[in-house]
Amino acid sequence: MPKQTPLNAVHRAAGARMVDFGGWDMPLHYGSQLDEHHAVRNDAGMFDVSHMRVVDVEGAAAREFLRGALANNVDKLTAAGKALYSCLLRDDGHVLDDLIVYFLREDFFRVVVNAATADKDIAWLHALVARRRATLAIEPRTDLAMIAVQGPNARAKVWQALPGSETATAALKPFSAVQWNGLFIARTGYTGEDGFEIVLPAASAVETWNALRAAGVRPAGLGARDTLRLEAGMNLYGQDMSEEVSPLESGLAWTVDLASPRDFVGKSALVAKPAARQLVGLVLDAGGGVLRAHQAVHTAHGDGETTSGTFSPTLGRSIALARVPAGVVPGDRVDVAVRDKRLAARVVKPPFVRNGKALV
Repeated sequence: MPKQTPLNAVHRAAGARMVDFGGWDMPLHYGSQLDEHHAVRNDAGMFDVSHMRVVDVEGAAAREFLRGALANNVDKLTAAGKALYSCLLRDDGHVLDDLIVYFLREDFFRVVVNAATADKDIAWLHALVARRRATLAIEPRTDLAMIAVQGPNARAKVWQALPGSETATAALKPFSAVQWNGLFIARTGYTGEDGFEIVLPAASAVETWNALRAAGVRPAGLGARDTLRLEAGMNLYGQDMSEEVSPLESGLAWTVDLASPRDFVGKSALVAKPAARQLVGLVLDAGGGVLRAHQAVHTAHGDGETTSGTFSPTLGRSIALARVPAGVVPGDRVDVAVRDKRLAARVVKPPFVRNGKALV
């Protein structure tokens, strides 16, 4: 039986098509995935992301612990509320998960991990605490829900739905968060658009969702979330990165701090084995066919494979992320095996779309 978020009944009452996603009963769409996609790009849409897990890391050793646990460097976080995107790695340098960590106090960091990997992540963090004999608490917050509101009008509509929140969040910079009136509001997202991700008590989720709906925010499901994130060039765990690859092969080298002298889990493995592959973007030339995951990519430097693919509603053509040999560069032409055909595609540097604008 799939787990349910606090908003499950609301989704069903709205006629959502529900699917099992990583063991959770989640809305795929509410009628038109395409309309939901365009609502986020052009106005404001909202997603129930309560299946993702908030994990609070508390104790005097919190910073020191995360300094060694994460591939990115939490020493970059000096202002309260500031966020950092990072990978959680195994000892061999392969990716356990990608996450966002927020600095609240020297003894309090908040981590948000993916739903499908949450139990594994938490077990790994506990194992690292034991390995290092650290004195701190790893607390999964099952009492919380999360709603992501995204789009060019997202912030204005949140302020309309939550009177008084504008005072606390109007000056909030991207990749930062603030606590207000029992809510944790972060200017982050997974769509390539501006907006907020709101962490709130589960008991308040339905009331807040309905207030946002009344303010004109359109509910959107997993389908639109996937096309939006792929247009934004954002990785999906289990497809574009996994325990089978390193972040250096997944377009995530920018999230790995190898420059500082600090050690972290997986660092020695990354240093010892330079990446022979890389993650690039592909845009299919005009013509039939849609790029999907696990299609062979033939390049002048050897073969690769698509990791995610879709028809881009914003660009009006098919796009993909693909893991290919390191010698491939933007502008190269490649062939992708789509069913029984080899279709021509152009290599580009993601993102494909950001803030409503085509970048390729």
